[in-house]
Amino acid sequence: MSSLRGLLSSSLSQSPSSSMFLSSSPTIEMFPLCTYKRPTYDHRVSRTSLSYAQRRLLGIPRKHRNALWLSFCPNQELCRPHCSCNLRDKNNLARYTVVRCKHAATGSAGDSHSLSDLKMESEVRGACFYAVTAISAIFLFVLMLVGHPFVLLLDRHRRKFHHYVAKVWASLTVAPFYRIKFEGLENLPPPDTPAVYVSNHQSFLDIYTLLTLGRSFKFISKTGIFLFPIIGWAMFLLGTIPLKRMDSRSQLDCLKRCMDLIRKGASVFFFPEGTRSKDGKLGVFKKGAFSIAAKTNAPVVPITLIGTGQIMPAGREGIVNVGWVKVVIHKPLLGRDAEMLCKDARTTIASVLT
Repeated sequence: MSSLRGLLSSSLSQSPSSSMFLSSSPTIEMFPLCTYKRPTYDHRVSRTSLSYAQRRLLGIPRKHRNALWLSFCPNQELCRPHCSCNLRDKNNLARYTVVRCKHAATGSAGDSHSLSDLKMESEVRGACFYAVTAISAIFLFVLMLVGHPFVLLLDRHRRKFHHYVAKVWASLTVAPFYRIKFEGLENLPPPDTPAVYVSNHQSFLDIYTLLTLGRSFKFISKTGIFLFPIIGWAMFLLGTIPLKRMDSRSQLDCLKRCMDLIRKGASVFFFPEGTRSKDGKLGVFKKGAFSIAAKTNAPVVPITLIGTGQIMPAGREGIVNVGWVKVVIHKPLLGRDAEMLCKDARTTIASVLT
């Protein structure tokens, strides 16, 4: 045992990170041999108590703060970083945590290369996404422009032709980058039934995803979007309703226009949160959309979008990650109480959010 103590002390003194915590611990308590199964090696382990700063340096979870288990690998010159929160496997084998050396404190080179490769891949996919949407928008916008006079004469309020073109554009744009799964399509009202559609808002991709439904609803958009070439002009042809967020008069005009469209057989679409959620959590709903539904007796159709925030996070519109999107259409809600409609719609949308 004395020879083992001397060998262990000399080994620990050669490691800068090991000498740091050993100097602050007056005693080292030795335990019997603890075997970690490998083909040809058995490993001795020791335990000592550490300070808070030392635990943070070594990356040890708080619930294991009373024990540090050291493992020495005879076939490796440097210790590799390892920390396991599950310190016992199903067969009750010995617990261990390999000491982190200062040379490995920042992780292995392979991990950093993998992260940088993933980031570059997302940026490349983002550039390709905007290239596809721009090229397809140019040709389809020309088609909308040619058909616009006929739309104004024959279908001024619903504008089904324009929305069909928008569905083709959105489908061509998202198809190479992510898949969309629909659930509850049977809950959609008939195409000619005016309704108030509401949904959670996580990403810029929400608009593309909802356009693939092929329904003729009018979005509410801030006025600055209409200045964008091609995309903004196409939104104007679709009949998208402009809104200045901080202008109370603009908000009142928006509500009046929405009620007028519903009375004339068109549908409107609201994001009741008012803006995109940066953390994926459902925000507080504003009551404007539900006041319109209550005054016009139109059904409220809650829709839950899942996954768009992971593919293109809010504030990071330059990247497109790999993933899939799920669209859940819930049963329509009816009522004359705007506050109750707001509460029920938020509860319904939140019920399937993870």
